[in-house]
Amino acid sequence: MLGQPTTSGASSLSMALREHGLHFFRSAVGTILPGPMLKRALVLETTTGCPRLVLRDQPFELKRNLYLVGFGKAVLGMAAAAEDILGEHLVRGVISVPHGIQETLQYRGLREMLLKPQSRILAMEGAKNNLPDRDALKAASAIQDLAEGLTAEDLLLVLISGGGSALLPAPIPPVTLEEKATITRLLASKGATIQELNTLRKALSLLKGGGLARFAYPAQVLSLILSDVIGDPLDIIASGPTVASSHSIQDCFQILTKYNLLNDLPESVQTVLSGSVTEHGTPQDFHHVCNVVIGSNRLALEEAKRQAENLGYLSVLLSDGVCGEVSTVAQLYSLLIQLVCLSTIRVSRNDSLKDKVRGALSNLVEELAIPRLDLMDALKTLQESHGDMPICLLAGGETTVHLQGKGKGGRNQELALRVALELHKAKSTAEGNYLERCEVAFLSGGTDGQDGPTEAAGAFCSQALVEEAEQEGFIVEDFLSNNDSYTFFSQFQSGRHLLMTGLTGTNVMDIHTVLIRAKGS
Repeated sequence: MLGQPTTSGASSLSMALREHGLHFFRSAVGTILPGPMLKRALVLETTTGCPRLVLRDQPFELKRNLYLVGFGKAVLGMAAAAEDILGEHLVRGVISVPHGIQETLQYRGLREMLLKPQSRILAMEGAKNNLPDRDALKAASAIQDLAEGLTAEDLLLVLISGGGSALLPAPIPPVTLEEKATITRLLASKGATIQELNTLRKALSLLKGGGLARFAYPAQVLSLILSDVIGDPLDIIASGPTVASSHSIQDCFQILTKYNLLNDLPESVQTVLSGSVTEHGTPQDFHHVCNVVIGSNRLALEEAKRQAENLGYLSVLLSDGVCGEVSTVAQLYSLLIQLVCLSTIRVSRNDSLKDKVRGALSNLVEELAIPRLDLMDALKTLQESHGDMPICLLAGGETTVHLQGKGKGGRNQELALRVALELHKAKSTAEGNYLERCEVAFLSGGTDGQDGPTEAAGAFCSQALVEEAEQEGFIVEDFLSNNDSYTFFSQFQSGRHLLMTGLTGTNVMDIHTVLIRAKGS
C-alpha cells in the first residue's frame, strides 16, 4: 500500500538507495491521489441563501440541477470524493472505470476511493487491460445519454483522468469498435506518442475532441482533469471530450503516413477521415465549458523532491516532460549518471572522458527535445552545492516503446533494464572503472501502479544489475530484443527489482528517479 514515509532526517541515509527510491515514489503518488486533489479544487458553500458549488473561485448555484459523469483510471476515487462534497445536491451520475477496480480497491482496504452503498452514481467497469471493449462502449453510451438529456438550467460535473480514452469509446459510424482499436494498436506498436494516438482517436469518436461538451449543450459543463500527458494539453488528455480539438483531419493523415499505415485503413475509417461524415452538434466556441487541471506529474515530482531534501539529498527536478523512444531515453539517463559521477562525485580526473560524455549527452538532449530540460544548468547547480551530499535527480513524463518482440513488459520496466545495460557497457570500457566508486539506483514507475499488461508499476536497477544477471545465466540483450523485461525482472533474483504497488487509483504518467552517492559516504 502507498503509505506515508516512516523515515526522516539524515540518520536514514544508511538505508539502501533502493528503499529511498521507493520512499520518494510512494510520497509522490500520495500527493496526487484523487480524493485530496478534488477536495482542494471543489468547495460546496451552504452559508449563503442558495447553496453554491465553487470551482477555483467561480461560483455555480445549485438547484437540484447537478449531474456527474467521469472516465479514467482515477475517476472512481474522484467520484467518491465528489459524492462526499456534493451530498444531496447531486441528482445522478455515470462513470466509466477500469475493469475490476472496485474489487481491487475493496481488497486493498481503500474504502475512501469507493462509492457509498446507496450511491446516486452508477459505476460501470470496462476496458480490461486498458483496451476499449464492449463494456466500455456501454458505459460511453450511458454517459452520452445522460449528457444529451440536460437543459440550460443544468450543471454537468465531468471527472477526467488518464485512461479515459479507452474508457470512453464511441466510434463514429460506420467505424466499429474493433476497427478503431486495431488502428490504435497498430500505431502504438510502431511507437506512436500519446499525442498522436489521441489525435486519431478524436477524429474517429463521437465523444472525444469536444464531443461530450457538444452533447451536453446548453448545460454548463465543469470539467476537473487529472493530467497524464506531457504539458497538460487539455485536448489530448483522455482525447479532450470537453475541449475543442486543435487538430485537423490533415494531422491524422500525416500521422498515418509517418507510420506507413495509410494503405491499411479499413474503408469505414477512410470514410470518416475523408469528411463524408458530418460532425454533430453545436456550438464550436465552448463558452459553456470550464476546464480545470487539478493534478499533474509536476505536482508529484515536487513532493518527491521535498521528501528527498528531508532525507539529506541534494535534489534537482529535471523535467516533467521526458519523452522519446525508450532506448534513446535510457542512453540519456546513462550518460547523465556518468557525467554526474565524473563531475560531482569527483571519482575521476579524466577531463577528456568528461568532455566526451558531456558532448554525447548534449547531442541526445538536442535529439529528444525534452521540454523544460536544462541539464547543464542542473549540473552546475549540483557542482556548486554538492559537498558530500548524496544526489537525487527527478524527472517525469512518458516514453514510448517500439515493439519488436512478443514478450511481456512495460515502458518503465524496459527503461530500467536498458539503463542498467547502458551503465554496464560504460563500466566495461577501459576508462569506465570510475563507476565502481559510486552507488547508483535508477527507478522508473507508472503512477497508476500498472506498467503495461503486468502487475508491476515499474522496476529498479543499479550499475551492477547486468553483471549480476550474467553470473546467473541471464542474457539481458535477449530479453530486450523480445520486449520481455517483465519476464527478466520476475525471474531474476525472485523479482526483487520489480516495483510492486498495486493499482493506486490515480494516474499522472511516470516518475523517474536517479540516486547517486559515493561509496562509503
